Amino acid sequence: MQPKVYSLEEHRITHDKIDPHAFYVIQRLRQAGYAAYLVGGGVRDLLLNQLPKDFDVSTSAKPEEIRSLFRNAILIGRRFRLAHIRFGRKVIEVSTFRSGDTEATGLIVRDNEWGTEEQDVLRRDFTINGLFYDPETQTVIDYVEGYPDLEKRVLRSIGQPETRFLQDPVRMIRLVKFCARFNFDIDPPTFEALLNCKAEIVKSSSARIFEELLRMLESGASRSFFHLLQEYGLLHPLAPSLAQSMKNQNDLTYQLLSQIDAEMKKGNPEPLDRSLLLSALVFPLFSAQLQEKNRSHEKPLHLGQIAEQAHRVIDQVFNPFFKIPRRMGGILSFLLTSQYRLVPLDGRPLRRPRAPRDPLFPMALHLLKWRSISQPELLPIYTQWTEAVFSSHDPVSAPRTEGDSPRGPKRRRRRRHRRPPGSSSGSSPDATPPP
Repeated sequence: MQPKVYSLEEHRITHDKIDPHAFYVIQRLRQAGYAAYLVGGGVRDLLLNQLPKDFDVSTSAKPEEIRSLFRNAILIGRRFRLAHIRFGRKVIEVSTFRSGDTEATGLIVRDNEWGTEEQDVLRRDFTINGLFYDPETQTVIDYVEGYPDLEKRVLRSIGQPETRFLQDPVRMIRLVKFCARFNFDIDPPTFEALLNCKAEIVKSSSARIFEELLRMLESGASRSFFHLLQEYGLLHPLAPSLAQSMKNQNDLTYQLLSQIDAEMKKGNPEPLDRSLLLSALVFPLFSAQLQEKNRSHEKPLHLGQIAEQAHRVIDQVFNPFFKIPRRMGGILSFLLTSQYRLVPLDGRPLRRPRAPRDPLFPMALHLLKWRSISQPELLPIYTQWTEAVFSSHDPVSAPRTEGDSPRGPKRRRRRRHRRPPGSSSGSSPDATPPP
């Protein structure tokens, strides 16, 4: 198959948009006699005039040959063997051209059969991700008509879509992800296959799907993504209780996701903790169940009981499909429970809130901020807590509140010096008085 080649005048990708470390990796591989290109999402994003998060390289060099060329390379993966080349905190992912039976209907369990660049493209998921970019000739190489699909803003599977979803069900999640991120239309045969194969989603890797969900929470398009997961029937097999709570588009969950998206689009110097992002998904369900449980008790639930309920809801949402890391589950439980330390369950007004020194407290306050934007009646409480944080950091200039001691700062006590042994307690008659 002869690919369609697009020149610089057509695609407009200039050298200054290419990551210099990715360019160096390609040059080094080519100097060693291997073919190498930019591939996948990086090329797609450049053509959409967006800044790629990652620059991936595809090459004819095998993983061990890549490692021998780069001292800063490590090999990862069993199902899909590839190299990570590290430049400080940055990672350039380098994969070897793959082959394989693209028409086989079984689940792919290993994908380490080496092939040509054309075979590598034909085993990828969607046409918009099947483009190569050659930085030396500044050309885009297209075997699958991905370039015109990008121009038409269409998502189309490479090969028979139903077969490709059965081979790797995570591709259905990725299809919804691209639909949400880019607002593309789905090609009708691809969409029909999605609806026919949605029950197969539970056969996929839970770790891979969990990572896709977390990335979408960080994408700035999480509300659209989870709405489409719900609408297309993919959320219910993965997290039935979460799907049930998100049936209504006006649900608090969607409002919190909108707050996350707005914050992500502004850009943050430091990424938000993923446990905090997950808390926006889980809190509305947790709150609804907790309020119902509280109504059935004679006395308001105490924090210990609230913490127990938080653990139960986390298990309910993520089990049995997802295996949430223990540390993440612990932080998530703290964030949920802390909301009822910040806003008491019995509705009593706060008097003089004191900000705890727990390092996780700022995250709990961050969740309350999102809630107060969606529920304006919480804004005065959020303001009280932010003022308490300010006061705890600057106690001298903090305003004195009612009930504080009216006295000023304590006077330093004067230290008494002991007299040496044998000295008289009285003054000597010959002593000269001090001036």
